[in-house]
Amino acid sequence: MAAARATLTALRPPLDSAADAAPTPEDLLRRVALGDEQAFSALHDQLAGPIFGTVLQVLRSRSYAEEVAQEVLLEIWRKAAQFDPARAKVMTWALTIAHRRAVDRVRSEQSARDREDRVDLLDVRQPYDDVVETALSTADQLQVRAAMSALTELQRESILLAYYHGLTCREVAEKLGVAVGTVKTRMRDGMIRLRDALGATR
Repeated sequence: MAAARATLTALRPPLDSAADAAPTPEDLLRRVALGDEQAFSALHDQLAGPIFGTVLQVLRSRSYAEEVAQEVLLEIWRKAAQFDPARAKVMTWALTIAHRRAVDRVRSEQSARDREDRVDLLDVRQPYDDVVETALSTADQLQVRAAMSALTELQRESILLAYYHGLTCREVAEKLGVAVGTVKTRMRDGMIRLRDALGATR
């Protein structure tokens, strides 16, 4: 009996053998490159957490981070065959993609806000730009000062920051500590009062 047990023990593979070890991300990605969906599911489980954490650090928004993390995992599925194990580990490669995607999202959101600000500022300035600029070109400094002094402090500061310092409505709002909508309304009202005070006609 003892001899039989010894024989069985000798035949049993060690616990840390390749048969018992969990597949590495590199093993899984090689199978994913061949279209193995089961391998991708296992790879997803290994990468999803770190990818989400990396993206969240950049975006600071769980909803945006979840969306971008899914985009990253989809990109990994699509580009699995392009991975070069000689250049990086799979985890490093995946987190590099995640960081790049997150930064791209930040830039995209900022560009959208900037476009919105430019449109908002044009909406505020028109149709009063031409009238006021004509009035300013013909009025002397005393008239301009008198007209500006007739405005409220918020109107005056908003107009000066937007027209003479080139700030957007959002930047003016942040500088003055008020809502963007408030700035747009005060600027519009201020431009009307300024036009009337300078005696300009539309």
